[in-house]
Amino acid sequence: MNRKQMLTEMFRLQQKLNDETNGIGWEKGYNKHDRIINWRRCIYMECAELIDSFNWKHWKDINIEPDWDNIKIELVDIWHFVMSLGLEYYKNENLGTIDDLVAYVIDTKYFDEFCTDSIAPDSSDSLSIINNIEHMMKDTLTQEDFYKITDDFFSAAIECGLSMDDLYKYYLGKNILNGFRQDNGYKEGTYKKVWNGKEDNDVMMRILEEDANLTADSLYKKLKEVYTTLS
Repeated sequence: MNRKQMLTEMFRLQQKLNDETNGIGWEKGYNKHDRIINWRRCIYMECAELIDSFNWKHWKDINIEPDWDNIKIELVDIWHFVMSLGLEYYKNENLGTIDDLVAYVIDTKYFDEFCTDSIAPDSSDSLSIINNIEHMMKDTLTQEDFYKITDDFFSAAIECGLSMDDLYKYYLGKNILNGFRQDNGYKEGTYKKVWNGKEDNDVMMRILEEDANLTADSLYKKLKEVYTTLS
């Protein structure tokens, strides 16, 4: 699967997830329960969670290494909301289809670099990375357009050692798991998040690591196979 195909599938999966969880027409800013949808606030709050994976506190744990694995997962969560903001923007401005949106993203400033092999992040650059994340937060709050926030995201991802291949793999897992949760009683409070002593996130990641060529459908089926064995 090439990078364009990866990007297209992620946007299509995000559209599908938003349609199913928020209702058709969510791009107008309200979900099916008439709750306001604010993707910018979602991005901002996830950025704050990402920063907490760094040892930024001057009074505590000053020698602890950043939690790079969790930082990458937080970036994937941010990507969910960046894509949602883009889908909303393209729909409301009548700018075209998902294919048109993908074509724009491919043409952004940092996309080509993001698609090269990732470089292991340097803990000594933590302060610079945090500053760049805060810059994305500022752009989000000051209503900078989707294009600028997309540039901010790819720049931060590169610094944190997240590659396009990793983003696709982790996104696929999180997206399908989120849908699986919704299908199995997450909103109603009946969903079981711990599977045989492991959190569902951990089970999902293990399945992905075992087969790098999983599709969305095959991952869902594997999750269902495990879940139906739970007592």
